[in-house]
Amino acid sequence: MASKRPAAKPTRKTKAKRPPVDAPTYVVPIVAALGCLAALVIGGALTRPNLDWYATLEKPGFTPPNGVFPVAWTILYGLSAVAAWLVWHSPGKESDQRLAMIWFFIQLAVGVLWSVAFFWLHSPALGLAVIMAFLIVIVITIVLFDRVSRTASLLLIPLALWVCFATGLNFAIWFLNS
Repeated sequence: MASKRPAAKPTRKTKAKRPPVDAPTYVVPIVAALGCLAALVIGGALTRPNLDWYATLEKPGFTPPNGVFPVAWTILYGLSAVAAWLVWHSPGKESDQRLAMIWFFIQLAVGVLWSVAFFWLHSPALGLAVIMAFLIVIVITIVLFDRVSRTASLLLIPLALWVCFATGLNFAIWFLNS
């Protein structure tokens, strides 16, 4: 004789997904895209006036032409914006989404800080310290994005690889000019 048990109460794991904040679902992805655009514009604004100083530095043979950098950063920030959108719209725990997005915005801020340190302050040494922190923050963001969306985390891999390259370039510039 089967007993009728009451239906299980919804738990945090079984609740339907809702946006992590009480806002339309498009607000956070738009803010993330605008954050990427802002990081790109601010980084460029800090870099361009200092290209004459940059031209005076000794650079290693693997330094790309100056025109490569804005193209690379535009593509990488575009991928980052798509990754943020995927995280925000993926099913999963709200706390994982929030934490991933917090680190995403930290990542954008640290990227801008690198432009401040290296170009604005003319300090390859400080730039090297900041870019190493930037790389660590990117890896943390990738791990947190992976908890929510594997595709989103994979979209950040090119950023991590580019920043690894940029770290090596920053180190070489610091070493050659010390």
